[in-house]
Amino acid sequence: MDKKTLRQQIRAAKKQHTPEELHRQSDLVLQQLAAHPRFQTAQRIMLYASLPDEVQTLDFLEQWRHRKTIILPTVVGDDIIPVELADNVDFAEGDFHIPEPQNHPYAGSFDLIVVPGMAFDREGHRLGRGRGYYDRFLARHPQVHTIGLCFDFQLLPEIPCEPHDRIIDEIITCS
Repeated sequence: MDKKTLRQQIRAAKKQHTPEELHRQSDLVLQQLAAHPRFQTAQRIMLYASLPDEVQTLDFLEQWRHRKTIILPTVVGDDIIPVELADNVDFAEGDFHIPEPQNHPYAGSFDLIVVPGMAFDREGHRLGRGRGYYDRFLARHPQVHTIGLCFDFQLLPEIPCEPHDRIIDEIITCS
């Protein structure tokens, strides 16, 4: 199956779940992330501000932003630019309606990068939204451990991959 068709199937599957179900699954996924040894020991973590159809991270960000250095992606042109979610930083709607922190670019290192995806498989293949932002970003940080977050129906037996696709080290889901 090609990536475009697979994205359509995942979008249809998301619509079959109520916002309450997705919120409940998000809580389970994020509990696992918070308990994960890599998260617990990490001090500089790149997370993401979720879109409505992704594992819901906004409350999680608020919970952790005062305890760890949280970095979020912003989109500038064709690239992800990391920005620290400092204490006094607010969000504004960025490209693609993604909540983005309004701060200077973050130039430091990362202990952990947590990524969203349309779908994942157990081998670490990730299906994104099709623009390659995370693939390009992760290619610049190959030494950093990555964890993908997804709902149970987004974990598939196989994701088609191409040479430029980056492999995710671990996947956390509620199944």
